[in-house]
Amino acid sequence: MSETIFTAGADVFTPRGRGEIVDVRATHSGKFVFGVEDADGEVSYFTEKALRLARA
Repeated sequence: MSETIFTAGADVFTPRGRGEIVDVRATHSGKFVFGVEDADGEVSYFTEKALRLARA
């Protein structure tokens, strides 16, 4: 289990770059996916394993 908690508004790094979490959804299998909006306004969904918190 991860010790990192991702919530809406969190600044994160994804495989596509940096973004902000704007949506959290549960899948049918019981896992969570996180909608991350990039600087261009595009929202992509990632699993917890693909995200890292951006430390200021």
